Amino acid sequence: MIFDAHLDLSLNAMEYNRDLRQSVSAIRKSELGMGDLKGRGAGTVCFPEMRQADIAVCVATQLGGCMKPAGPVASWNSPAQAWAMTQGQLAWYRAMEDDGQLRQIRTAHELTDHLQQWKADSTQTPIGYILSLEGADSIRTLDDLETAYAYGLRALGPAHYGIGRYALGHDQNGPLSPDGQSLIRKMDQLGMILDVTHLCDESFVGALDLFDGPVWASHHNSRTLVDDPRQLSDQQVRALAQRDAVIGVALDAWMMVPGWVRGSTTPASSSVSLRHMVDHIDHFCQLLGDTRHVGIGTDLDGGYGTEQTPQDLDTIADLVKVGQLLSDRGYSDADIDAITHRNFVDHCTRSLPKT
Repeated sequence: MIFDAHLDLSLNAMEYNRDLRQSVSAIRKSELGMGDLKGRGAGTVCFPEMRQADIAVCVATQLGGCMKPAGPVASWNSPAQAWAMTQGQLAWYRAMEDDGQLRQIRTAHELTDHLQQWKADSTQTPIGYILSLEGADSIRTLDDLETAYAYGLRALGPAHYGIGRYALGHDQNGPLSPDGQSLIRKMDQLGMILDVTHLCDESFVGALDLFDGPVWASHHNSRTLVDDPRQLSDQQVRALAQRDAVIGVALDAWMMVPGWVRGSTTPASSSVSLRHMVDHIDHFCQLLGDTRHVGIGTDLDGGYGTEQTPQDLDTIADLVKVGQLLSDRGYSDADIDAITHRNFVDHCTRSLPKT
């Protein structure tokens, strides 16, 4: 079983206009000749292939930012527009629930029930999802945060790229703003999970100092192996472990191998493979001396496709290979279960409201 801690499902449905009920091959075929967005014709994620990978639960995002400079997707000129996009994405998640594809998980009790049903019959059970917001720009005022929590938002990463309304992305540097500090305090009050992914170093420290609740890094790799501010330093990894956090290792190729030049390097020219994913997992485990704080947060189809993924991954279904790669590296069955799903499941069991 796999728990994937970061998938931008609604971004792909709403901005890429992908029907994730179709197969990956059908989606790719429908995008032949399109070049409007990065990753066209090269997607890897859909519901059928998620089932093939035995992804029982994922953390699925809402994504609508106002950051500067603006990105090619999920970037809007006002908080009202960004909020409207996240609400459209929410409507899509609800439509997929109505269609029997997805099931929203809001509480620890719902998670336990869902996993029991999945183990009994994964073919008929909807894929479970925990709703997260990547970047807080769409939160017009803190009243929106209460509204979002009521409809099931359970995790939030205050930053994305660039200069956000509440926090600076990893490509910037500086402390949390006063509004960002208020956001963190409100998250704490509501009992949400803080996702430190994309926070710049100074804001990372400030957020952990201010926030007393549960923390995770949904999609992050090691800065020791690939030296970039987007990655976690060993000091940050230790700080997260002290907070009983879990780090989801990602499959964006430039985060996996050093020297990647976007638009030039290819999976073949870099020889990037799922083995490199295991390198990052192993580095975290060796650094901390156990397997308790590492999981999977693929970020597949997070604004890119197979032009920027391991060469031995055609679709998300290929995550089935990870267990054997970990076994080949000497990890026990119990350790493999912890990394592939148990650590994030246990984190959610502790962190989500009980009922």
